[in-house]
Amino acid sequence: MGSTASSGGSGASRGRVDKRQAILDAAFAVFARRGYAQACVQEIAEEARVAKPTVYSHLNDKETLFRHTIEAAADTLMAENLAVVERLRERAPDDDLRVALADLAQRLLRICCGERARALRWLTYAQVARFPDLIETVQERTAHRPRAALADRLARLSLAGRLRPCDPEQAAEHFFALLTGPLESRSRLGTRRVPAAELRVIADAAVDAFLRAYGSN
Repeated sequence: MGSTASSGGSGASRGRVDKRQAILDAAFAVFARRGYAQACVQEIAEEARVAKPTVYSHLNDKETLFRHTIEAAADTLMAENLAVVERLRERAPDDDLRVALADLAQRLLRICCGERARALRWLTYAQVARFPDLIETVQERTAHRPRAALADRLARLSLAGRLRPCDPEQAAEHFFALLTGPLESRSRLGTRRVPAAELRVIADAAVDAFLRAYGSN
């Protein structure tokens, strides 16, 4: 009897979590499409296929909904970036470092150019006056944590003699800057889609510059 009740409670809890995620996904789509001011909770409810009161039962008001929506989108991007950085650790020790870094660079650029990332930047910057703290939240999750993870990987490469002795945090910062600087310019601050061929050019140039500065040879 107790087992059945526990199972039922677990199912209800999971259902609530799933419904909340559906609301956040729908909210991000609507906010990206309409902007904060023009988005309405009714449209978000319809997009999530729930009743409007259900949205309010999970997230109290529009401001709370927006804040949690931005945080959830940033968490998704953070997970994608961390998974890409993790691939660098999983590469065999004798893999070509240039190839591994180029693969990392291209994958990071593709995430940065994706619809979610572009919409997240636009929404965060557009609402900086109303939600100034969200800039720091988004940067912490989409940039700072992936950069810290990369610093850890670069420190291991340096200890293995594959990179020269260096400050790994600074090296990671330089690696990301070599990607994001040209990308911002070529994308015109995110308003232009950058073709895959251009992303490869940015990635290769970034890796070349990085290895000239930090390569062991």
